[in-house]
Amino acid sequence: MRFTTYTRYRGSLLDRLDLGALLEYLSDFLLDGGFAGGPNFHPWWGWSGDEDTSSVEALKEALLRALLDLDLLTPEFLAELEGDDEEAFLKQISSFLDDLVERMVDEGYLSLEPSQGVGIDADGEGGEVREARDAARGVDFSLTRKGMDFLGYRALRDLLTGFGQGTPGSHDTPKLSTGVESGAASRPYAFGDTLNLDIPATLKRALEREGLGLPIDLRHDDLMVHQTEHRSSCATVLMLDISHSMILYGEDRFSPAKRVALALSHLIRTHFPGDTLRVVTFGDRAEEIPLSRLGKARVGPFHTNTAEGLEVARRILASEGKEMRQIIMITDGKPSAMTLPDGKVYTNSGGLDPTILRRTYREVSACRKAGILINTFMLAEDPYLVRFVRKMSEIARGKAYFTSTVTLGSYVMMDFMKGKGTTGTRLR
Repeated sequence: MRFTTYTRYRGSLLDRLDLGALLEYLSDFLLDGGFAGGPNFHPWWGWSGDEDTSSVEALKEALLRALLDLDLLTPEFLAELEGDDEEAFLKQISSFLDDLVERMVDEGYLSLEPSQGVGIDADGEGGEVREARDAARGVDFSLTRKGMDFLGYRALRDLLTGFGQGTPGSHDTPKLSTGVESGAASRPYAFGDTLNLDIPATLKRALEREGLGLPIDLRHDDLMVHQTEHRSSCATVLMLDISHSMILYGEDRFSPAKRVALALSHLIRTHFPGDTLRVVTFGDRAEEIPLSRLGKARVGPFHTNTAEGLEVARRILASEGKEMRQIIMITDGKPSAMTLPDGKVYTNSGGLDPTILRRTYREVSACRKAGILINTFMLAEDPYLVRFVRKMSEIARGKAYFTSTVTLGSYVMMDFMKGKGTTGTRLR
């Protein structure tokens, strides 16, 4: 007689890992804005690091730290990786990390590409170890659309935790229209209305005129339509400051700003499908970047060309054709640069330059004339910055918030969804 012995399926080590938890824990690393360093020399702060944070080798080291910090390397877990000696054990750990990176690629969160940077020497290491390190350093990773969307979802979930259980719908306006969802008393039909008939009210008008009897003689004047709250789509440009001050003073202010951009993108895609979101970075010059490049965006040794950023954002919004248009600007400093008519950039970091200020206020006025709302989120509270932001808000008739990297995301989300519970310093 043949016997078959069944054992409980335990799965592989990779199957037991929560990949989502790992990605969420690594969000600061994956969205690094340059604060963590890199093998680049900057004229203001010198060498920013000796390790390229875009390489697969750096990703594997970050994954290992995450596994340790999250207590995922349990004794039972390590028991399955035991080798005959320390070298064999380390090889198994390295192989496991390779498999983990491969799984992240297979599931669509990351993509790999040949490195464009300069390799780091590995003198003094064994041949196999050096070859493995050089191979890992020769390949860069980047977040895919799925990876960006996942981090955006997790960031949005965290930001909305304290907002209650209600989910945002569409952007409310004070107007009434004749849509599908009834929200007010019906009214006589007018040319151009959605033919969302209020049947009882229509029949009542006809019977009041003709009296009871069949057939009912319906006329154009009898038609009554439901009124609804008019809801409009919105075009948003998120302006991100990439001047060197965003990471210069011992705090990474750029990575939280990128996280807000991802959360906004996920919010718009899932709850406001008619809306659009575009991203503009502004340093010495301003440019639009696709959301797919946001994860790799870095702060550089740049000044703050706020005027050109507003000009680029205004042109983008003019092409959108939306009824509601707004600019959300995240910055931490004064305007210190402007683009001259010949294309050269004039800079002055020594205080508020009157020429640069006039150019900036002119662009703010142009946005107001175009019907574009400007909401400013300032990550600093210096007195001269308060005066500048107050003046800009008065011209644009927008809103301004003085916040920190901790509360930035909540303030932006609450403002975007027209929340009424902000507790930060707000300029009216």
